[in-house]
Amino acid sequence: MKDSLKKLFSKRALIIVLVALLILSVLNTYLILEGTRSAMRTNVANYDFVLSQEGSTLKLKNMLTGYVSQPKSAQEALNWALQEGNSVYINRGTYTLSGDVTVINKLNARIVSDEAVIKGNGYKIIIYGTDYTFSQDALISGLTIINGTLHVENSFATTITNIKFINASTGIEFLNTNTWSEYNKIEGCRFINITEGIVFRTPINGTQIGNDIGNATGSYASSIIERCSFNLQDFSAGIKVEQYAEFSDCLLQNLRFWMGENDQRSNQTALIVDGSMYQTVLFNVVFESFTDDPIYIFAIDVGENCDPTPILGSGVSFLGNWTSKIHSPFATWLSGTGTVFKREAPVPVGTNEEYGETQSLECRPLTISSFKPKIDVTGIKTDEIITIRVRIEYIDNTISKSVTRAFITSGSAWLSDDDMMQLFSSQSIIWAILVDAKSNVASTNAKVTVSSYGTAT
Repeated sequence: MKDSLKKLFSKRALIIVLVALLILSVLNTYLILEGTRSAMRTNVANYDFVLSQEGSTLKLKNMLTGYVSQPKSAQEALNWALQEGNSVYINRGTYTLSGDVTVINKLNARIVSDEAVIKGNGYKIIIYGTDYTFSQDALISGLTIINGTLHVENSFATTITNIKFINASTGIEFLNTNTWSEYNKIEGCRFINITEGIVFRTPINGTQIGNDIGNATGSYASSIIERCSFNLQDFSAGIKVEQYAEFSDCLLQNLRFWMGENDQRSNQTALIVDGSMYQTVLFNVVFESFTDDPIYIFAIDVGENCDPTPILGSGVSFLGNWTSKIHSPFATWLSGTGTVFKREAPVPVGTNEEYGETQSLECRPLTISSFKPKIDVTGIKTDEIITIRVRIEYIDNTISKSVTRAFITSGSAWLSDDDMMQLFSSQSIIWAILVDAKSNVASTNAKVTVSSYGTAT
């Protein structure tokens, strides 16, 4: 009997030990997997600091030393992390700012998250460089920013991706106070109830505005805004290029502007241009108005100082009802694929059979796809012959054969199709139309005007 009890207790003890070992093994496996998931989530090897939230407590972990501090506020944590290191990962949670977050003179600075919410309270996250050589290649990604602004100043190649901007006066603003802020990328961002979605500010301390105290330019060139959406409310704008700002050689692609929604139907503009958008192209940009009664709702508003407008490429759509699709009160020339144009200019007349100064008719930044020139001559004297020469400058700097027209009396003439065929090469792209004129006498009162009508691309 005693031997049987001993065996029974021995088996039970063995089972208990095995179960305990199994539980420990499962727990250990769970901790390993959870640690692996955590490491993958924060990618700890690539960040100097990780900011987390546990209830009302903030924890900032130094990923090099393993030290965990408990900062009093989110901006204190972020400012410290980005002062002592270059990068911070923000775990999911809701973080409230009571001051600005400032990243000063950093290369490859990174503020990255996976859906952390920043309550900005009107404050800013500032990427600042003394000049662009000290602040480059910053990355801000994966945040939801409520009532806050992302400010970029004198910084090169800033990347802003997958961020929601909600309920703020300004979402993203670029400003030059010394040198420039070029080669930026804004991708996958959403702007919801923002008064100004993305703004390229008038530079400060720049010689281009008659102020010699600084070295700022207006250049925000070679930048991309791609795959972003804008939900506009009344008295708001999606993208704004201010006076003297140069958003040039850039690309706006796969953007969508929703306007006139939810009984909001007045003073909404998707794109305001009062600076330069030289050689900036719009591709697959959709402007969509939902209101039946628009009041000052424009897809593009061209300001008095705009020079030039952007180029409307393929896939640009204007849907719904508008006060005006493109509001251009100062008769600024609008450019795009298939744009029609008229160019007119006086041509200086040389004397003694010497051609005068050449007049060049262009459609910059576009090239000319087709044209038809007209020549008008007045004031010819008796026995005087006025000869006008027309040539084409191609984009490879070659000059075509010339076509000439002689006038012995005042009048006008169009070049014929045969004349035009003499100007064309077998294959090339037209950059400019060159016209000059001469008289056979020593002095002349003749006036020559050339007009050209055509299309540009």
